[in-house]
Amino acid sequence: MKICIVSDSHDRSDPLVAAIVEAQAAGAQAVIHCGDLIGVNTLRASLKLGIPIHAVHGNNIGDIASLYRTMAKSNGVFTYYGQEAVLELGGRKIFVTHMPNHGHAFACTGDYDLVCHGHSHTAHVDKQPHVKGGECWLVNPGSVAGIDAPGVKALPTWILGDLATMTFEIRKLPEG
Repeated sequence: MKICIVSDSHDRSDPLVAAIVEAQAAGAQAVIHCGDLIGVNTLRASLKLGIPIHAVHGNNIGDIASLYRTMAKSNGVFTYYGQEAVLELGGRKIFVTHMPNHGHAFACTGDYDLVCHGHSHTAHVDKQPHVKGGECWLVNPGSVAGIDAPGVKALPTWILGDLATMTFEIRKLPEG
Protein backbone atom coordinates (compact mmCIF):
# COMPACT_ATOMS: atom_id res chain seq x y z
CA MET A 1 0.00 0.00 0.00
CA LYS A 2 1.31 3.42 -0.96
CA ILE A 3 0.63 6.48 1.19
CA CYS A 4 1.06 10.24 0.96
CA ILE A 5 2.59 11.81 4.07
CA VAL A 6 2.24 15.58 4.46
CA SER A 7 2.54 18.13 7.24
CA ASP A 8 2.46 21.82 8.00
CA SER A 9 0.03 22.95 5.32
CA HIS A 10 -0.75 26.07 7.41
CA ASP A 11 -4.02 26.92 5.67
CA ARG A 12 -2.59 26.55 2.17
CA SER A 13 -4.93 24.37 0.18
CA ASP A 14 -3.34 24.41 -3.28
CA PRO A 15 -0.03 22.69 -2.43
CA LEU A 16 -1.87 20.14 -0.27
CA VAL A 17 -4.12 19.26 -3.22
CA ALA A 18 -1.11 19.14 -5.57
CA ALA A 19 0.74 16.69 -3.31
CA ILE A 20 -2.32 14.45 -2.95
CA VAL A 21 -2.99 14.46 -6.71
CA GLU A 22 0.65 13.54 -7.38
CA ALA A 23 0.49 10.80 -4.74
CA GLN A 24 -2.74 9.38 -6.15
CA ALA A 25 -1.16 9.28 -9.61
CA ALA A 26 1.69 7.26 -8.04
CA GLY A 27 -0.82 4.83 -6.50
CA ALA A 28 -1.30 6.24 -2.98
CA GLN A 29 -4.43 5.00 -1.23
CA ALA A 30 -4.33 7.15 1.91
CA VAL A 31 -2.98 10.45 3.23
CA ILE A 32 -1.39 11.02 6.62
CA HIS A 33 -1.30 14.68 7.69
CA CYS A 34 1.14 15.27 10.57
CA GLY A 35 -0.38 18.49 11.86
CA ASP A 36 -0.65 22.23 11.46
CA LEU A 37 -3.50 21.72 9.04
CA ILE A 38 -5.20 24.73 10.68
CA GLY A 39 -8.68 24.92 9.16
CA VAL A 40 -11.41 23.28 7.19
CA ASN A 41 -10.93 25.52 4.16
CA THR A 42 -7.52 23.93 3.70
CA LEU A 43 -9.25 20.56 3.30
CA ARG A 44 -12.27 21.28 1.11
CA ALA A 45 -10.60 20.64 -2.26
CA SER A 46 -8.57 17.69 -0.93
CA LEU A 47 -11.67 15.93 0.39
CA LYS A 48 -13.19 16.09 -3.09
CA LEU A 49 -10.37 13.83 -4.31
CA GLY A 50 -11.95 10.97 -2.34
CA ILE A 51 -8.76 9.55 -0.80
CA PRO A 52 -8.90 8.89 2.97
CA ILE A 53 -7.10 11.57 4.98
CA HIS A 54 -5.88 10.85 8.53
CA ALA A 55 -4.84 13.99 10.42
CA VAL A 56 -3.55 15.13 13.80
CA HIS A 57 -3.28 18.69 14.99
CA GLY A 58 -0.05 20.46 15.68
CA ASN A 59 0.99 23.48 17.68
CA ASN A 60 -1.04 25.76 15.38
CA ILE A 61 -4.33 24.11 16.16
CA GLY A 62 -6.89 26.24 14.32
CA ASP A 63 -10.62 25.55 14.48
CA ILE A 64 -10.85 22.12 16.12
CA ALA A 65 -14.64 22.08 16.39
CA SER A 66 -14.98 22.74 12.67
CA LEU A 67 -12.49 19.97 11.85
CA TYR A 68 -14.48 17.48 13.94
CA ARG A 69 -17.74 18.59 12.26
CA THR A 70 -16.12 18.10 8.85
CA MET A 71 -14.99 14.64 9.89
CA ALA A 72 -18.55 13.73 10.94
CA LYS A 73 -19.86 14.78 7.51
CA SER A 74 -17.06 13.21 5.43
CA ASN A 75 -18.41 9.64 5.18
CA GLY A 76 -15.08 8.30 6.40
CA VAL A 77 -12.90 10.25 3.96
CA PHE A 78 -11.48 12.47 6.74
CA THR A 79 -10.49 11.31 10.22
CA TYR A 80 -9.21 13.84 12.73
CA TYR A 81 -7.50 12.25 15.73
CA GLY A 82 -6.53 15.19 17.91
CA GLN A 83 -2.95 15.29 19.21
CA GLU A 84 -1.74 11.87 18.00
CA ALA A 85 -2.93 8.81 16.14
CA VAL A 86 -2.21 5.11 16.00
CA LEU A 87 -3.09 3.70 12.59
CA GLU A 88 -2.87 0.36 10.90
CA LEU A 89 -2.48 0.70 7.15
CA GLY A 90 -1.16 -1.89 4.73
CA GLY A 91 -0.50 -4.25 7.63
CA ARG A 92 1.83 -1.73 9.30
CA LYS A 93 1.43 -0.09 12.69
CA ILE A 94 1.92 3.67 12.37
CA PHE A 95 2.18 6.38 15.00
CA VAL A 96 1.44 9.98 13.94
CA THR A 97 2.23 13.12 15.92
CA HIS A 98 3.28 16.66 15.13
CA MET A 99 6.19 17.17 17.49
CA PRO A 100 9.61 15.69 16.62
CA ASN A 101 10.51 14.79 20.21
CA HIS A 102 7.28 12.80 20.59
CA GLY A 103 7.94 11.09 17.27
CA HIS A 104 11.47 10.15 18.26
CA ALA A 105 10.30 8.81 21.63
CA PHE A 106 7.60 6.62 20.10
CA ALA A 107 9.98 5.34 17.42
CA CYS A 108 12.27 4.16 20.25
CA THR A 109 9.54 1.96 21.79
CA GLY A 110 9.65 -0.74 19.13
CA ASP A 111 5.86 -0.76 19.00
CA TYR A 112 5.58 0.77 15.53
CA ASP A 113 6.81 0.10 12.01
CA LEU A 114 6.62 3.78 11.08
CA VAL A 115 6.45 7.03 13.04
CA CYS A 116 5.47 10.22 11.20
CA HIS A 117 5.90 13.75 12.58
CA GLY A 118 6.14 17.32 11.34
CA HIS A 119 6.80 20.72 12.94
CA SER A 120 10.36 21.51 11.82
CA HIS A 121 9.38 22.05 8.16
CA THR A 122 12.50 20.06 7.21
CA ALA A 123 11.91 16.76 5.42
CA HIS A 124 13.86 13.70 6.51
CA VAL A 125 13.67 9.90 6.36
CA ASP A 126 15.62 7.93 8.95
CA LYS A 127 15.70 4.59 10.73
CA GLN A 128 15.62 4.82 14.51
CA PRO A 129 17.01 1.96 16.62
CA HIS A 130 14.49 0.90 19.28
CA VAL A 131 14.57 -0.82 22.66
CA LYS A 132 13.45 -4.18 21.23
CA GLY A 133 16.64 -4.49 19.17
CA GLY A 134 15.24 -3.50 15.78
CA GLU A 135 14.62 -0.29 13.91
CA CYS A 136 11.61 1.91 13.21
CA TRP A 137 11.23 4.27 10.28
CA LEU A 138 11.01 7.89 11.46
CA VAL A 139 9.88 10.36 8.81
CA ASN A 140 9.07 14.05 8.58
CA PRO A 141 7.58 15.22 5.27
CA GLY A 142 8.63 18.84 5.82
CA SER A 143 6.11 21.54 4.93
CA VAL A 144 3.72 20.86 2.09
CA ALA A 145 3.14 24.62 2.09
CA GLY A 146 6.84 25.20 1.47
CA ILE A 147 7.28 27.68 4.29
CA ASP A 148 10.12 28.24 6.74
CA ALA A 149 12.37 25.35 5.74
CA PRO A 150 15.63 26.24 7.50
CA GLY A 151 18.77 26.85 5.48
CA VAL A 152 17.33 26.17 2.03
CA LYS A 153 15.07 27.76 -0.50
CA ALA A 154 11.64 26.84 0.79
CA LEU A 155 10.06 24.33 -1.58
CA PRO A 156 6.91 22.40 -0.69
CA THR A 157 7.81 18.83 0.30
CA TRP A 158 5.91 15.64 1.05
CA ILE A 159 6.69 11.92 1.25
CA LEU A 160 5.50 9.06 -0.92
CA GLY A 161 5.69 5.92 1.19
CA ASP A 162 5.32 2.30 0.15
CA LEU A 163 4.26 0.21 3.14
CA ALA A 164 4.83 -3.08 1.30
CA THR A 165 8.54 -2.36 0.72
CA MET A 166 8.95 0.18 3.56
CA THR A 167 10.49 2.75 1.24
CA PHE A 168 9.96 6.48 1.65
CA GLU A 169 10.77 9.12 -0.94
CA ILE A 170 10.87 12.84 -0.25
CA ARG A 171 9.11 14.62 -3.07
CA LYS A 172 9.17 18.32 -3.94
CA LEU A 173 6.34 20.19 -5.57
CA PRO A 174 7.28 22.41 -8.50
CA GLU A 175 7.53 26.09 -7.81
CA GLY A 176 4.15 27.65 -8.28
